[in-house]
Amino acid sequence: MKNLLNPLRVAWLALWAAVATLVLAVPIIAAGLLSRMGNLAFTLSKLWAYTMLAVSFVRVEIKNKEKIQKGTSYIIISNHQSHFDILALVTTLGIQYRWFIKREVLMLPLFGYGLYASRNIFIDRSDTARAIESINKGIRRLPKGVSVMVFAEGTRSPDGRIHEFKKGGFMVAVAHKMPILPVTVSGSRQVMPKGSLVFSPGKIRVVVGAPIDTRDYSIEKVDKLIAKTRQVIMDNFDAGK
Repeated sequence: MKNLLNPLRVAWLALWAAVATLVLAVPIIAAGLLSRMGNLAFTLSKLWAYTMLAVSFVRVEIKNKEKIQKGTSYIIISNHQSHFDILALVTTLGIQYRWFIKREVLMLPLFGYGLYASRNIFIDRSDTARAIESINKGIRRLPKGVSVMVFAEGTRSPDGRIHEFKKGGFMVAVAHKMPILPVTVSGSRQVMPKGSLVFSPGKIRVVVGAPIDTRDYSIEKVDKLIAKTRQVIMDNFDAGK
């Protein structure tokens, strides 16, 4: 019976994704174009996330939200289990943040410029020097108090375990002396694992760790910073959820 329902669940989610996108695309793009801070576009994008969680019958709870200091620009480091991680984080953290996005997206008419105007950070992955230059420029363009989200594993976990972290986000944090906000997501893989388009109703838990000051770290000590951050995220991870 469950297998028979799977195509219906995929179609249901696709239908609502299309409807929410059609309704919100123009307002979000317009907000990105008109608001040079990008905050309004980010806020409107939450409506899309709330809609997708509601129609998927997925609840999200957050723990230790009080550890987030409003007005501070963080490099937010999170594990990555599912596409639903994005929905959970957007709707629970309660702060403005931006993404690292591949530069090719800039070529999309209006949408690309809307993302640029919203102060997201575009990276040329084909050229390391230009990528670093793009990151530095993007960090300087961030509005005061806005953070940057990084999935440190680089991709969704294929087996539910937390894999090794890549250095990129940590190098940015050390270079710009931005504190790291470690965030753990549990339960999202049970909602939709990597490689699947079928969702299962359930609960996702987001746990915020204590911010990590990077001012005492250098590029040479970045491995220690990675290890410390990863340990915090693993300590708050519930593999059974």
